[in-house]
Amino acid sequence: MARILSLFQPQPFLALVGRRKPLLCKMSMDSRARKVFAAAVEAVHPDTVVRQSIERKDDTVIIDGHKFKLKHNLHLVGFGKAVLGMTAEAERIMGDHLVKGIISVPHGIQQTLQQHGKGHLLLKENSCIKVMEGAKHNLPDADAQKAAEEIKELASGLTEKDLLLVLISGGGSALLPAPIPPISLQEKQDVTRKLAAAGATIQELNTVRRALSLLKGGGLAHCAHPAQVVALILSDVIGDPLDLIASGPTVRAEVWPEEVLTVLESYNLLNSLPASVKDVLGRPSPRWRENKEEADTPGHVHNVVIGSNSIALQCAGRRAREVGFRPVVLAPGVCGDVKAVARLYGLLARFACSPEEPPPEIAAEVLRLGPDVGVESWDLCRTMQVLGEGRADGWGALCLLAGGEPTVELTGKGRGGRNQELALRVGLELREMQLPPNGPVFLSGGTDGQDGPTEAAGAVTDGGLCEEARAQGLDVDSFLTNNDSYTFFSRLSDGQRLLVPGLTCTNVMDVHMLLIPPIPINMS
Repeated sequence: MARILSLFQPQPFLALVGRRKPLLCKMSMDSRARKVFAAAVEAVHPDTVVRQSIERKDDTVIIDGHKFKLKHNLHLVGFGKAVLGMTAEAERIMGDHLVKGIISVPHGIQQTLQQHGKGHLLLKENSCIKVMEGAKHNLPDADAQKAAEEIKELASGLTEKDLLLVLISGGGSALLPAPIPPISLQEKQDVTRKLAAAGATIQELNTVRRALSLLKGGGLAHCAHPAQVVALILSDVIGDPLDLIASGPTVRAEVWPEEVLTVLESYNLLNSLPASVKDVLGRPSPRWRENKEEADTPGHVHNVVIGSNSIALQCAGRRAREVGFRPVVLAPGVCGDVKAVARLYGLLARFACSPEEPPPEIAAEVLRLGPDVGVESWDLCRTMQVLGEGRADGWGALCLLAGGEPTVELTGKGRGGRNQELALRVGLELREMQLPPNGPVFLSGGTDGQDGPTEAAGAVTDGGLCEEARAQGLDVDSFLTNNDSYTFFSRLSDGQRLLVPGLTCTNVMDVHMLLIPPIPINMS
């Protein structure tokens, strides 16, 4: 441990990031935090990520360094919450080379975009792309299944001369339900619901879900063979695993009935399976093995992640520099209980703001928290090294950035979401660390613009939060016990600490931001 902690003594890391102090803006820390968050969201707008990923040169399109010839041979399918905006931009770029398309999008999304002045994310009136809305309340339904059937029909009719552009974003799994006949949609949902209730892991759920689906687990790409398939993916999953985003319709996954049966047996569900599910799982050959030669065709499918939490954090870092901060990215995959995550940020704030070298116990606790919050020891060491050098050399303001998707243990019936609760808990941590009210500022916000069943995406907090709440007669602990962070922030100073960006039309999980004020050089 002593060897690890020695990393946090001042090192010549400044040679990598430069010694020039950024100029401080006159705007408040709160305002600058909101501007940095806005930049993160802007970077992953659906039209922006598509525009930046497709380069059109006459009759050739270049995607991720690969060239594809356009001969009025382009077809398009898509599914997900952000796909309508992605499709609108793709349609503008591809022009009349686009022959036909079908997209499955959330119920009511077109009207919502129109009402919020987002008309540029809608398709043109004479579009050759059919928009099908479904999956009310983010659950598969008959409308979504109908869209999936039409998408399958389109893909299955393509030839080796065709190019299929597949647009995928979060929510795509619910919008592309296609159970293998004779399984009904309700039967498939019942099986996966029972598995989830029994405590199955996400890997086990996906194993079963893919086995019962025509299009998930690479089924869509299989249907499109021998056409060339290019998938542009906006990721809402930690680590951007292609097989998990929308359940991987363009990512080959070998489906073994024996493996599925083992999962179901381990949760004592075999005897309660519908006859249709037993029929499908009893067939000798999994989908991909029916024609292995086709499945293994080189270059048949090209998957590209064009938007992610990492991309959002990179752009946030650039904006942070513009408004006077020296950025450092911790990690894009913070997870675990919000209590542990809040503790981590409180410790990092104290580590950065200590007027003298902080006690080694702080760094040791940070490292112990790493596995609980999904952050590697290396990333924690690197981050603390930068924060330590900032303290030792009297840098200007620092901006610690991270992303991910923590979880909240529900103990009450209040309103709010993980971002507002995280912000509230970090406010408590900053008070317990005895950091000044004009010290660090923390922001947590969902890039989809909504945190739980509220219009807020998150909140901004600092060390003065608890004193401000006490002065207004608000008991922080009681609001946390009831998971009522939204009500707390709404009542606190007329809701000024809430983060309400409005409809963002995208989702790459959450952005966390810890702003460290300028640290004076220790002249002793």
